[in-house]
Amino acid sequence: MTARRGRSRGKARAKPKATILIIDDVPVFRELGAAFLMRTGRVITAEQAYEGLESARRERPNVVITNLLMADYEGQALCAAIKNDPELADTRVLVLVAGNSAEDHARAIRAGADEVLRTPINKIELIEAVRRLLRKPVQGAPRVSLCEPVRIVEGPQVSWGRACNLSHGGVFVESEHPLAPDTEVWLQFRLPDEDVELSTSAKVVWCSDSDAQEQRGMGLRFLAIDRVTGRRVDDFIYERAERPDQRPAKRTGS
Repeated sequence: MTARRGRSRGKARAKPKATILIIDDVPVFRELGAAFLMRTGRVITAEQAYEGLESARRERPNVVITNLLMADYEGQALCAAIKNDPELADTRVLVLVAGNSAEDHARAIRAGADEVLRTPINKIELIEAVRRLLRKPVQGAPRVSLCEPVRIVEGPQVSWGRACNLSHGGVFVESEHPLAPDTEVWLQFRLPDEDVELSTSAKVVWCSDSDAQEQRGMGLRFLAIDRVTGRRVDDFIYERAERPDQRPAKRTGS
């Protein structure tokens, strides 16, 4: 009896596989997504949004991937339904948006998306995004330090800060007068060694306004960021990331 207990304790317990739910009314994407992510976790799929919401409540997936536009139900509403359900609120949601519309990106963020990717999807980019969402605590995208002046427009009010570090999804801005969380602003700044100004709306996610804080400022998440601007940000991060394993997937194509 004692020997058997010892052997039992010596066996390594298999780590339970994460569950990934793909909800999309395009069969090709469901099949490709499942193939891309088969080694990342257990993949289940749903064709319709309502079917997917029922699956989410039944299966309790770790990550849900959905398209912003579907025939029966917008992904924006589906994302909001998941985030507003007390039993699913911790589920990470990745929303896919098509085309160059900056406002589609903003709609997904406002609905509560944890990550937004534009189609067509790069396989490695998708895998990296899902793996990042599966980490606990969730680790953000790679960040690159910079020190660039940024113009902050809030309605008729204009102020200035300094962009201190940049990620795929947002930027930390050092400011003497941080704005309150959920405030939406317009940001204008340049990347180092570039002459073209970046312009995007953003939402304040958190702020450090205490004198005890090492840096007074605010973390902002990009809202209406268009494809070209997003590409420039991602390329800058890819080139400047300190280590290869910090780099996001290099995008190809248009």
